Formats: sequence, C-alpha cells, structure tokens
Amino acid sequence: MNNRASGTASPEIPLTLSASVMLADLPRDATAALASAGGFPPQLKVVVKFKAVGSAPALQQDVCKISASRKFEEVVRYLRRKLRCRETDSVFLYVNSAFAPSLDEVVGNLHQCFKNAHDQLVVAYSITPAFG
Repeated sequence: MNNRASGTASPEIPLTLSASVMLADLPRDATAALASAGGFPPQLKVVVKFKAVGSAPALQQDVCKISASRKFEEVVRYLRRKLRCRETDSVFLYVNSAFAPSLDEVVGNLHQCFKNAHDQLVVAYSITPAFG
C-alpha cells in the first residue's frame, strides 16, 4: 500500500555532505553567459519613447536615444531634467505601462525584453502613482 494513500508521511532519506556535489567553479557555458550578460558596447544606443499618463505634462520631444549600457536611473534623470522637476517632485516611470524597473536595471536589458514593434522601449511617466 502506498504511504501517501494511507496518509502517513514517507521517511526522509538523510543525505550526507559527502553525497552531494560541490562545484569548485561554474561550468564554461554558465561562466560565458554571466560574462556577456548586460555587456553592451558603449556605442550601442537604445530608443526610448516617453508617454505621459494622467496629469503629467507631455514632452515636446518624446523620443530620445540612450546608451544601452546605462542604468535606468539615467532615464529617470533625463526625464526629470526635461520636465524641470524640483528635487521634491515625484515622478513615476513604468515600462510598457506595466511595471517600474529598479534604478540599477540596465537599459539594454529592458530594451531587449520589452521593446515594441518599432524597436522602442516605451516608458510611461506620471506625477502620481498610476499602475500596479
């Protein structure tokens, strides 16, 4: 009779440390993947399209290019400068009107994962929290 069917728990099999495998270093494939992750050449540019949400003022120039190797905080700084925000003003940015990336996220990674059909990273912005 199966232990699960009878309601009793099966005994746990003890594993000793000698039975497990310890890696001294990563396999070559993993090492190569980690080395190339987020590594964008400095000359590679990403097109960012800004969309105002709610009462946020619209930009005269709603498209800009930014280096793919830059962090998302550069996009935030650029937008704050264009909107002439004071230090105390809040601005909320969302990729594809869905989520707010962390400030240390690489713009090139966001572009690779979330670009639209026109090869643009769409960033919605608002003065008050707008999405989820």
